[in-house]
Amino acid sequence: MKFRVLLLLLNLLPLLSERVSANVAEAEVRLKKAVGEVVTAAEHAPSSAALTASVRPILLENISFETMTRRAIGPGWRQFTPDQQKEAVRLFTSLVIRSYIGKFTPGEVPVVTFKATSSPAPGRIETPTSLLYKGSHYDVTYRQEESVGWRMTDVVIEGVSLIANYRTQFDARFKEGGADAVLGSLTRSVETPQSR
Repeated sequence: MKFRVLLLLLNLLPLLSERVSANVAEAEVRLKKAVGEVVTAAEHAPSSAALTASVRPILLENISFETMTRRAIGPGWRQFTPDQQKEAVRLFTSLVIRSYIGKFTPGEVPVVTFKATSSPAPGRIETPTSLLYKGSHYDVTYRQEESVGWRMTDVVIEGVSLIANYRTQFDARFKEGGADAVLGSLTRSVETPQSR
């Protein structure tokens, strides 16, 4: 009996491996398509406003902003009311998109080289890239999760996680004044004009 179960498991392993490989390939295709669309938008946008209009829907489709917001806020997230959570996601989405788009200059094209994808845990992958932009090199790793449809859940730039960076800021605000302090900080950040 044990031998038959072992044989069955051994026969299933290649199928599971193929499924995992297919899922990783699906995630890689999705990421490369999104990055390609952003690069094309940056190349053809005549202005910053046009760039924002082109890139925003790409980011909304390919990033799980709810997951990012929840993780950036950390344990305090559970103390937010549903309305406060919704507002935090809206504000954080605006902040991240503005910050991301602010890194690009219309007409300037970054060169992105994708490296081998790894899977640190089931349903999660990390795809490191090398970015050449305006004569400078940057190491950027995109983290995606299957549970959110292979959307990005974090971006690590030069070893610094976007989520961890914001979490440090939000933890301090939450300790000062709870959800209202975090939302106030987010609101001020979104309303403050970004300098280039």
